[in-house]
Amino acid sequence: MSIDQTQAPKAPRAGNHKARVREQTIERILDAAEQLFAEFGYHGVTLKDVAARVGVSSTLIHYHFAGKESLYEAVWARKAPISARNRLEAMRRYAEAVGDKVTVEGALHAWIDTDLNVQLHDTDQWLAFGKISAQANSAAGWGAEKMTKYFNPVVLALIDLLKKAMPDCDEATIFWGYHFVSGAMTHNMARTGRLDELSHGLCSSNDFESIRRHMATFMAAGFHAICQQGRAGDGKA
Repeated sequence: MSIDQTQAPKAPRAGNHKARVREQTIERILDAAEQLFAEFGYHGVTLKDVAARVGVSSTLIHYHFAGKESLYEAVWARKAPISARNRLEAMRRYAEAVGDKVTVEGALHAWIDTDLNVQLHDTDQWLAFGKISAQANSAAGWGAEKMTKYFNPVVLALIDLLKKAMPDCDEATIFWGYHFVSGAMTHNMARTGRLDELSHGLCSSNDFESIRRHMATFMAAGFHAICQQGRAGDGKA
């Protein structure tokens, strides 16, 4: 009986193999670069450092990436859109679920918890990028550019929810509240260990369960306080 040639397995094409090898090489480079940027910051890493971490020549790094900024951008492009998309979706679902009954704490949970959850449940994949975003959120120029490029729509979606939750609050005050929340959020992502030292081990900067449990409630109280303060000031005027 002859073999049906239409059903016989096809030999892999050489081009497909080369493409897979190329993809795997780029992933190894990005993994190494992400870890190094998380450890030493943007200015503390060279392409030679990345090559050494991967175990390849720096010529290969230059072959795939135009320079350090190109490599840094590729690190961001791999993770930041996922974070942005997931958080926008969480806020959309929250808004649909509550309708006109948006609360400050509910909006903050939708914005905050999505990123905290991946830090909890997929730590190996997200720990380094969390540290990189923490660095960027505190840096003018190269850092601010990345936050603007990838996260402005996420921030503005949160601001819209907060305006619905606090319709009588001055818009500038809401932006100040966001500023404080953003700093706290990325400080958590940095996992500095400072809290561990100060509390003599009572608390841990790696305890994202506790961060998730407390942060939105704490920040919501702050939003309400500064908005009430603003209304009191307007009354005196």
